[in-house]
Amino acid sequence: MKYTGARIILECLKEQGVDTIFGYPGGCVINIYDELYSFDGIRHILTAHEQGAAHAADGYSRASGKVGVCIATSGPGATNLVTGIATAYMDSVPMVCITGQVPNKLIGKDAFQEVDICGITMPITKHNFIVKKIENLAETIRKAFKIATTGRPGPVLIDIPKDVTAELYEFELVKQLSVDNKLIVEEELSVAADIINSHQKPVIVVGGGCNLSNVQEELLIFQKKLQSPVCSTMMGLGSFDGTHEMFTGVVGMHGTPASNKCICNSDLIIALGSRFSDRVISNSKTFVSNRKILHIDIDEAEVSKNIKADSWIIGDVSEVLKKLNKLIHQRKENNWTKESKNYIREDNLNSVFVNPNDSVNPVYAIKKLYDVTNGEAIITTEVGQNQIWATQGFKYTKPKTFITSGGLGTMGYGFGAALGASIAKNSMVFDIAGDGSFLMNINELVTAVRYNIPVKILLLNNSVLGMVRQWQSLFYENRHSQTNLNTSTNFAKIAEAYGALGIQVKRNSDVEIALKQAIEYNGPVVIECFVDPDAMVTPIVPPGAHIGEMLNV
Repeated sequence: MKYTGARIILECLKEQGVDTIFGYPGGCVINIYDELYSFDGIRHILTAHEQGAAHAADGYSRASGKVGVCIATSGPGATNLVTGIATAYMDSVPMVCITGQVPNKLIGKDAFQEVDICGITMPITKHNFIVKKIENLAETIRKAFKIATTGRPGPVLIDIPKDVTAELYEFELVKQLSVDNKLIVEEELSVAADIINSHQKPVIVVGGGCNLSNVQEELLIFQKKLQSPVCSTMMGLGSFDGTHEMFTGVVGMHGTPASNKCICNSDLIIALGSRFSDRVISNSKTFVSNRKILHIDIDEAEVSKNIKADSWIIGDVSEVLKKLNKLIHQRKENNWTKESKNYIREDNLNSVFVNPNDSVNPVYAIKKLYDVTNGEAIITTEVGQNQIWATQGFKYTKPKTFITSGGLGTMGYGFGAALGASIAKNSMVFDIAGDGSFLMNINELVTAVRYNIPVKILLLNNSVLGMVRQWQSLFYENRHSQTNLNTSTNFAKIAEAYGALGIQVKRNSDVEIALKQAIEYNGPVVIECFVDPDAMVTPIVPPGAHIGEMLNV
């Protein structure tokens, strides 16, 4: 059957299992939107801004495990996706981004709203395409989905000139092809098993790859065999049960003392789907001192990139652990197990809330959020202190329930991601936000209200750019340059102006009531909590320092 290029795009998306796309119309995608008008099987979510569409597609993907899809027109529409694409690229999120382009005859002539989006996004996509001939359109879309999901996932961009979307061409549905996983090398497994069995104090570090791989069941077996502590990078939260007695919390710059002590006193670090980012290792030379490194990752390029590995296995973490669990010895609880539990116990005893000026304590508010939701909510975050507090106050027990911009650190990310996650899972979603980050994409309140997406924003309003200000306080002699927002903005009233529910909270005693009120409300809510500007995230490691230096171990 002959279809227009625009119809072929939609048929291919439906063929790939896409049920929701996020986007914003414009001249060079108008043919696609005309087809969408009467097309069945795909829901379109109109966001307030293209960046919001990219973040929503990202959040949809992270929550569901499916490919997120967004659409934007040419020129500024396409460039407005760039931050969202880069965010997905850094965190290995499978996305397909479709952009309109000026007609073929105008390409290269500085036409209205023309931009070389393929050139712009080349460093931040797994691959990108410009489809200049309609006969290549369906094949390219199918190829884009395969690239986005094969091996280490990531975003793919397809740029399509307007005339291609208007032309007619023959189209046939094609059955989805299964993705072939890379074969795991048996020799690598054998060497890794020998290393594990010969070391007495292993520590497991779970990274974002564990959330992508759905490894929770195999990971529990692996930990039980080793009787070892489990630390997590920020991106790994949820892949190992956060209430487990041997879970030590986040490792690294803003990690728990228990995690950092376990790293410092171990003799073997087993990294699962982690890329050893600078926030984890601080000083690469001292991080690996007197410790072996076993690195398991689907992306060979990550092995020995930041930390030299003594041994490695290339493959999907879940598949690797299935095989590795058969080769490693079962251990009984030992001195290393007891030592690690003592670190965890010390952390729990030293967890003290400090409330400057009787304002809302952010970690207390997030712990209350955990209590009133029974830990069943999906949590997204913005970036800054709110992001770190979200790792400290909530226990993540299931995969894909903590969604944040880990690699790029994108302020304004969490709200859009929350919208996408809520649509994907039809679950309770809270975006933990700071006022600085929230202001960047506050316009997406109109999207939440338009579709009555019941996202709840826990806004920690300290009237400053908290993380930067904290560094200025600690390392720049309190020179708070351009970090005091000095705003009298009433975010609760702004929420009401958009049509959402706004709630203000000024003290800890009111937090629980506000959270329950927000949960009961069938629609989007902004809970504005007033936080002291001097509230800080702890512990913190100075730039270039080793985690052991902070802890004197």
